[in-house]
Amino acid sequence: MNAHRSAIAWLTSWWQLLQFAALLLTRAMAPSSYRRDNRRMLSEQIVVATTVNLAWFSVLCALISLVIIRIVVVTSASYGLSRYALEMVVRVLVLELVPLTAALFVALRTTLPAGVEFAQQRLTGQAPDARAALRTQFYPRAAAGVFAVWMLAAVSCLVTLVLTYLVMYGFTPWALPGYTRVVGQIFNPAVCLILVLKVVFFSLAVSVIPLASSYYTGASSPLRRIGVAHGLADMVRMFSVILLVEAASLMGNYY
Repeated sequence: MNAHRSAIAWLTSWWQLLQFAALLLTRAMAPSSYRRDNRRMLSEQIVVATTVNLAWFSVLCALISLVIIRIVVVTSASYGLSRYALEMVVRVLVLELVPLTAALFVALRTTLPAGVEFAQQRLTGQAPDARAALRTQFYPRAAAGVFAVWMLAAVSCLVTLVLTYLVMYGFTPWALPGYTRVVGQIFNPAVCLILVLKVVFFSLAVSVIPLASSYYTGASSPLRRIGVAHGLADMVRMFSVILLVEAASLMGNYY
């Protein structure tokens, strides 16, 4: 009986997640979302979510990238595989680690705290009606999370490519043709499409999932009645989706 109730609650939570995603998509295409009364809230959320995370994440990504690039270069040279070092660095960092880290960074810094905040407001009765807040609160925060992931991933991938060139070749322009040729061979149309789709799905996962469960009232799961457990449940659900997207991208790139 308990297993049956747990299965029903699990299916209900995923169904509500899909419903919430459809509502956000409808709101994104509605002209009323971009009226003057809502435009300021939307722009403020996008600016705050992006600027707060961009500087810290860029510095953190640069430091970690320098360490990983140096390890890969030294290890490849010690085994006589220096010609594969560049391709390995680009595939591991730019295609896999940087987009994944950008999505998790935005989730932990922006969207998960927002979801817990909304849930606590609903528990105390301070939150407005969910449908009324969809345009003024939920959609601006979801759009801000999506844009923040896109911006962090794009800037960090560019920074990583620049650092890779500087670490491997130094401050010389003469290695640029060979570097761009190798990078261009890696980023063929299929790989670029998979990378773009992965970033898009990552951004949707970290932006929609933390806000979905706090949108609905009368949820049957006891996890949604406790703020901390609410965040943990959303985190598990979000990590599951991110893992599936990452596995699909790996299969697309290497199989």
